[in-house]
Amino acid sequence: MRPWFPPACVVIVLCLVSLGCAGGAPPNAGLTLSSPTVPVTTPVTDPVTSLSATVSIVISDPAACKAPGGPFTHVYVTIADVQASTNAGAPANDPSFVDLTPGLSNAPQQVDLMGQANSNCFLASLGVGQRVAAGNYQQVRIFLTPDSRASSISNNACGASYANCLVLTDNSLHDLVLPAATDQGIELPASHIINGSVAINAGDQPYIDLNIDVCSSILATADGGYEFNPIMHAGLIPSTGSTISGTVVSSKTGQPLSGGNVVVALEQKDAATGIDRILMRTNASSNGTFVLCPVPQGTYDLVAVGVDGANVSYSAGVEMGIQSGQLAGKVPLVPGSQQGTLEGLISTEGTGLTPSGVSLAVQADALQQVATSGATITVPLLPSEAPYNEAMLTTSASSCVPGTDCAPFAMQLPSSTPNVVACSEQTAQFKQQGSAPGYTAESVAAIPGTDGTAACVAGTLQAPSRPVSVTSGETAMTSAMNFTQCR
Repeated sequence: MRPWFPPACVVIVLCLVSLGCAGGAPPNAGLTLSSPTVPVTTPVTDPVTSLSATVSIVISDPAACKAPGGPFTHVYVTIADVQASTNAGAPANDPSFVDLTPGLSNAPQQVDLMGQANSNCFLASLGVGQRVAAGNYQQVRIFLTPDSRASSISNNACGASYANCLVLTDNSLHDLVLPAATDQGIELPASHIINGSVAINAGDQPYIDLNIDVCSSILATADGGYEFNPIMHAGLIPSTGSTISGTVVSSKTGQPLSGGNVVVALEQKDAATGIDRILMRTNASSNGTFVLCPVPQGTYDLVAVGVDGANVSYSAGVEMGIQSGQLAGKVPLVPGSQQGTLEGLISTEGTGLTPSGVSLAVQADALQQVATSGATITVPLLPSEAPYNEAMLTTSASSCVPGTDCAPFAMQLPSSTPNVVACSEQTAQFKQQGSAPGYTAESVAAIPGTDGTAACVAGTLQAPSRPVSVTSGETAMTSAMNFTQCR
């Protein structure tokens, strides 16, 4: 008989009253947590207050690929400006953009994306109290400092030659090369803004968080270097209750997974495809606890996967419809045996106009359907097995079909189906979905530095038409994904 777990997804204020929502200790007992409190900015009184607001910008990254769970000790990026526009289609330098961080242009700020967040979950504050017109901001652009300005950066951790860099677990320092497109800013379109836009009302003092999924933003290039392809999201941070926390356990023992690795991802549906996309992810600690913060206002799906020290694979634990400020409670993962492997090939066919050596940011993901709701989740990969994406250069290899470029992929995945609960049903227990773990491979080919601009005629491909079953300890092949007319 499977152990019973306390109901998940109970609003924090209720937990403070009931001491854990189901009797006994709260789900995060033993973990020191303080609900993030956004600093209060004293309002400025002037004749235009009724038409404007004071905005502050912060940056966060609850990274899952930080050493020792992943390959990176430090990832330093230097931010030179943040701008926003109410025009979703505005090009770079459009007059509709307003400067949210005017002080950074002359004094760029370097941030360690693997750094320790402060008590408010933020890695750094980029600007406080900037007056802007009230409105519905549908595009954000972030400008990074190029290597040519490295010598002007105060206390540059990358040295005199680099403005952005990373440090591996062997303490070696490497340049983090910016793609050419970043000179016009990294565009965050409406699809990368939580709830589609940043709604700023007159008289408000909102905090806007920029979250970088650094684990998906670093590309290992064919020449042994590293390129930065920033995958970012923006969203408004509520003044209280912007944390989602809980504990990942084995459904068999009710205890944390011993000696292994657990990744917890926060996902939200893509408005265009309906597929859950990962917004942020973090590692669970050795006692199974995790904290995702700051979480912008909104409704999400939470997905956890893991493997223990004996290399036993666990199903994905999924909580559907959790909101910022709620406790996830205990998330039970069902033990299986070994992980399975899904392999495939991604190829690109250019127009013949693109010169050799132009990089494409190519990412392979595994999708899995939740039978009870019909939702399709993205299964997060463990950082020890997939530390970062591969950059595919447009140079033909002997293994490729003539006239194309190609790159193979192999994803280690749980050989069991998801264990799911709907957060709206606070008394419901997790229920495992069927018996055959079917996966669909998906690939995205984007132009580095554009935060998702398609590099090919179709920027996203899936294979195959039917999900592929992944068996414990075995390798399953999926059909090739062939991009065409790539630039």
